[in-house]
Amino acid sequence: MTPSPTAPVAVSVGEPSGVGPEIAARAWAALGASLPFFVIGDPAHLAGQGARIVEIDHPAEAAIASEDGLPVLPHAFAAPAVPGAPDPANAQGVIDVIARGVELVRAGDASALTTGPIHKKALKDGAGFAFPGHTEYLAHLAGVERVVMMLACAELRVVPATIHIAIEDVPGALTPEVLRETLRITEAALKQDFGIPAPRIAVAGLNPHAGEGGAMGREEIEMIAPVLDALRAEGMDLAGPASADTMFHAAARARYDAAVAMYHDQALIPIKTIDFAGGVNVTLGLPFIRTSPDHGTAFDIAGQGVADATSMIAALQMARDMARARAGFGGLA
Repeated sequence: MTPSPTAPVAVSVGEPSGVGPEIAARAWAALGASLPFFVIGDPAHLAGQGARIVEIDHPAEAAIASEDGLPVLPHAFAAPAVPGAPDPANAQGVIDVIARGVELVRAGDASALTTGPIHKKALKDGAGFAFPGHTEYLAHLAGVERVVMMLACAELRVVPATIHIAIEDVPGALTPEVLRETLRITEAALKQDFGIPAPRIAVAGLNPHAGEGGAMGREEIEMIAPVLDALRAEGMDLAGPASADTMFHAAARARYDAAVAMYHDQALIPIKTIDFAGGVNVTLGLPFIRTSPDHGTAFDIAGQGVADATSMIAALQMARDMARARAGFGGLA
């Protein structure tokens, strides 16, 4: 079912011993009823974060409840949450809350899912979590084989074609199929989720100076350029392969709607330099909208009342805007 763009955003609490409960409460304090959302989690974990907790029985109650406090759809966890000290007993609860959020979005009860930070080791130790992270688990729940990670802020949207692998493994992992599917998924998302009818995508080279005509590597000549040429023939607006060190200054960013980089740091360094606090992690290629703060559990500051909710607020706002754009585009079944 295609969710209504006016339905509230579902928030999975993530690791309750991290900053997830605090940034959820701070996001409600900043947004109030202007952007209805609800947190799926244990009310006991969310209490004491500076916001009144309002327990709800159904997502439809979130809009009214948010006028009085932070709406929480209760989900019992096995153990208390001690800031900075994840308890393996809570691992299954963290996993189940994510799955419950997906179910609510796919049922049309929530417009999008914003996920709080998780701690992968705690999930593996406590529940045998078999996925590298959120993204892979969400793809599993959705039944899709390939998804794409986008990092986005007001000034930049950037997609790494390869993600959490060693630099020495990037050339082998960067196949024509991977690059082609990354570009197609990115273009489709820009159209349906960001409301851009004719997306312009800039593509980085792999090597310094995009290989400099083969003097510094031949991946651009032998793999990247042929993929781009084939997709241009299909009608995609692609620039590149370009030298990554010239792609991210303000004048260059004005010439594209998203950039596709070849590896993790090539993509994440520019966006974290431009907007370290406000970047949003978006998963493209899912049959529902998923955003997340672009940071982790921050165990070192959990429970101290100093966590910055800027990225959570941006993730919620982006989820709302993407839901509206997708509804206007026609949505997904």
